[in-house]
Amino acid sequence: MRSNWLKGKRVWAAPLVGCVVAASVSTHVIAEEKIRWKVQAVFGTHLPALGDPITQVAEQIDLATDGNIKFKIYEPGKLVPPFGITEAIKNKQIDAGYTWLGYDQGKIPAAALFAAVPFGMEPWEYATWWYEGEGKKLAEDLYGQHGVHPVLCSVIGPETAGWFTKEMNTLDDFKGLKIRFAGIGGKVLQKAGASVTVLPGGEIFPALEKGAIDASEFSMPAIDSLMGFDKIAKNNYFPGWHQTFTASHLVINKDVWNALEDSTKATIDMACTAGTFRALTRGESLQGDVMAGFEEKGVTARTLNPELLQSLYTLSTEVMQDIAASDPDFKRIYNSQQAFLDNYKVWKQKAYLPRDFE
Repeated sequence: MRSNWLKGKRVWAAPLVGCVVAASVSTHVIAEEKIRWKVQAVFGTHLPALGDPITQVAEQIDLATDGNIKFKIYEPGKLVPPFGITEAIKNKQIDAGYTWLGYDQGKIPAAALFAAVPFGMEPWEYATWWYEGEGKKLAEDLYGQHGVHPVLCSVIGPETAGWFTKEMNTLDDFKGLKIRFAGIGGKVLQKAGASVTVLPGGEIFPALEKGAIDASEFSMPAIDSLMGFDKIAKNNYFPGWHQTFTASHLVINKDVWNALEDSTKATIDMACTAGTFRALTRGESLQGDVMAGFEEKGVTARTLNPELLQSLYTLSTEVMQDIAASDPDFKRIYNSQQAFLDNYKVWKQKAYLPRDFE
């Protein structure tokens, strides 16, 4: 009886030990997958909340994986031109990049919807649509057609409506204005009669200084002040109607992404999800102090009047509808965002305190 019992134990123990060894080997293999990516950034990594999230993500991934996953971050233009990141990844010139998808709208019109939308979502609404709604899948489907896999890695609050050398009171004030304006908002101002150009961040200040442009938008006040816009354009307008959120993504060659272990994909996803939240909190933490210093610098924070905002809203709606009519991907993604907002507003309108009694 004892012999049979022991024999049974041996029969049971052998596969158990085998499973433990196999699991150990499997875990060891996964842990040892080494990633060494050159990651081209579209924004300078000295820019808080806009450019530095990718460096923070890289640091956290390095620590969490004990050095098995390392991203070497390159400043704008060091490997490929700032607006050529996605194309370079598609062509396997680099493995990955950190970029603003709105810069792809020339070749992929719908890309702009994943970067910023005039009169669009608040940053937490965009993140909710991305993670809990259809956003992530729609982005992966769209960029998958171009051999690229996108991962949301940062979202921050609204930009300012721009820095201007003169006051802006009516839509007519935009006619003939030379302005740097990116994304769909740029198309809106073109429709208003402005002369719109899209410049990389590092080229904006010299263009303002030389008078090549009269005005520019770029990001939040803390970032724009670092760029030096407040030295030349003394009228900073609010609210940022054209960019109610700014989302940036880690973009990876699709073949490279598909070849990764599932554990590695999960690690990168988790790091970027954390990076997204930290970018939002960092961006929100900096603006008050910067704006408090406007008066000392001779800068006036101005609010676009309701009539001008209404005119911009009307033009924005027309532009969105025009693009949707000519691009099925744009229409599908835009409709998804609008459906999300229609559903969400029931909660948003009831749940949050009004602030105008303070």
